[in-house]
Amino acid sequence: MKARLSALRLLWWPLRGLFRLLLALLILFEEWGWEPLARQLARLAQWPPLRRLEAAIARLPAYAAMAVLLLPALALLPVKLAALWLIGSGRAGLGLIVILLAKLLGTAVLARLFSLTQPALMQLGWFARLYARWSRWKAELLAWLRDSWAWRQARAMRRGLKRWRLQWRRLLRQAA
Repeated sequence: MKARLSALRLLWWPLRGLFRLLLALLILFEEWGWEPLARQLARLAQWPPLRRLEAAIARLPAYAAMAVLLLPALALLPVKLAALWLIGSGRAGLGLIVILLAKLLGTAVLARLFSLTQPALMQLGWFARLYARWSRWKAELLAWLRDSWAWRQARAMRRGLKRWRLQWRRLLRQAA
């Protein structure tokens, strides 16, 4: 029994690091899209019917705001299931495109709805505590990722590519 537990512990550490990395990358991807997508939907809200709808959402009480916040996830579930069916029926490319579009649309709508409902949601003590804990945990996880060797190497490569691209542009302008 002890040997089995030791083997599980040996497997756990590398798997934990891999899981942590994948989770950090997923959260980073969400963060990357959250603000820009919310801004794009806010532009659409300049249309008077949407402006009135957003004003009504912003006035909702806390639990109604939470229900509205959960609607996009429930609405996109059949779309994601259809995408999995497409993948299973041999149309993997189309299924992946549907999943990516659903993820993009879901993130955009969730980001906008959260910005509208956050004041009401923060009135719920348990939600405010969970959100504060989530924010701290997310910040620690992203700090861990940004401090990693792989992240620093990727940033150095990106800076190098940017310098190379600028040098080529300069050379092309001089040659023209």
